[in-house]
Amino acid sequence: MQINLRQVEVFRAIMVTGTVSGAAKLLCVSQPGVSRMISHTEKRIGIKLFERIKGRLYPTPEARRLFVEVKTVYQGIQRINDVANDLVEKTSGSLQLIASPSIGETLIPIALARFRAKYPQVRVSLITESSGPLVQSLLTQQSAIGIATFSLDHPNILQRRIFEDHLVVVLPEDHPLAAHDTVDVQQLAAEPLIGYAPDTPMGTLIQQLFESANLLIRPSIEVRLTHIACALVQAGLGIAIADEVAVYGQVWPGVVTRPLTPRVPMDINLLHSKYEPLSQIARDFTDVLTQLDDPSLRRAG
Repeated sequence: MQINLRQVEVFRAIMVTGTVSGAAKLLCVSQPGVSRMISHTEKRIGIKLFERIKGRLYPTPEARRLFVEVKTVYQGIQRINDVANDLVEKTSGSLQLIASPSIGETLIPIALARFRAKYPQVRVSLITESSGPLVQSLLTQQSAIGIATFSLDHPNILQRRIFEDHLVVVLPEDHPLAAHDTVDVQQLAAEPLIGYAPDTPMGTLIQQLFESANLLIRPSIEVRLTHIACALVQAGLGIAIADEVAVYGQVWPGVVTRPLTPRVPMDINLLHSKYEPLSQIARDFTDVLTQLDDPSLRRAG
């Protein structure tokens, strides 16, 4: 017959206190209740656990051997309680993030600095990836949260728009267009443009922008990442279009940005698996992220 957890609890209480009365006080029950329980336990497992000699209980060798295993169980329970307390106090745990490269270089460091100020012991893993690997990482639960500069329509991923971004023109500070307060897309037609691969969200968005203006886009150089485009502008290889958050706070000597007209909005989205609940740590990070108030950020309407 198997022993249940209540019987283990009563047995341990007697072993720890040495008396039935002590066990009763420890468990906040009556002495007869403890006596009945230990008697029932002995009958159920077929082993004598205690001998009463001159009014005192003495554990049998079998009881001492069983108590070794019981102490191991209670140590495990204590570890569970310790972990639970750590999770409540955020003194341990981990957070797995994946972000679009431009967001990972600008927005996420700001959010993580504020998050780590509150929870310095939480281990953080941050990966930057393009749209395809980013989605796959969320689907396979390798990452808990994704922050992306693209919109997604996937049945297994939940998406929430948290900020509105806009496109800006990145150009050398001595370029004639740098004297303008804004730059119209029509003014880019004759410029050497550093563009993006057509299969990237930025490439798709810029292609749509040029088509809506009845312009043909002919990039002189094609890249996949905004910070590479900015580096090429700095090297004097042309001008580029980037999202404002991607260049906010970045230092590119000799390079300036100007708002692009017509104004083109971009969503910054929070993504996570539909079938994997967010941990408390992950929820706390999303609160920090969505409450950022940097000048480059606009609340999603």
